[in-house]
Amino acid sequence: VQLVESGGGLVQAGGSLRLSCAASGRTFGNYHMGWFRQVPGKEREFVAAISWSGTTYYADSVKGRFTISNDNAKNTVYLQMNSLKPEDTSVYYCAGPIYGGSVYSLSSYGYWGQGTQVTVSS
Repeated sequence: VQLVESGGGLVQAGGSLRLSCAASGRTFGNYHMGWFRQVPGKEREFVAAISWSGTTYYADSVKGRFTISNDNAKNTVYLQMNSLKPEDTSVYYCAGPIYGGSVYSLSSYGYWGQGTQVTVSS
């Protein structure tokens, strides 16, 4: 499985960005995909996840501002980020697919994208 992210960039506080993650390779059944983020010197943290059927999960820090969605026909997951804050600045990583385990846990995910930088200026 290969995961390729796109859509990062520089945006002012209060602005929006949409990240995409295209998955290629063998995926089947009911699986989950996730987004994580990491700043230098800190642990990678959970942002959001979505099941194949559309059930969503969010970190408290992004709830109400970020929306995760999927297009199963395109094997693509999106992260719509609104009302961005400077503290959202990070490298964002797509991860998955997973078929079991906690969607909140790094160790559940076997495949990762290369990451895309999101910078929010104040």
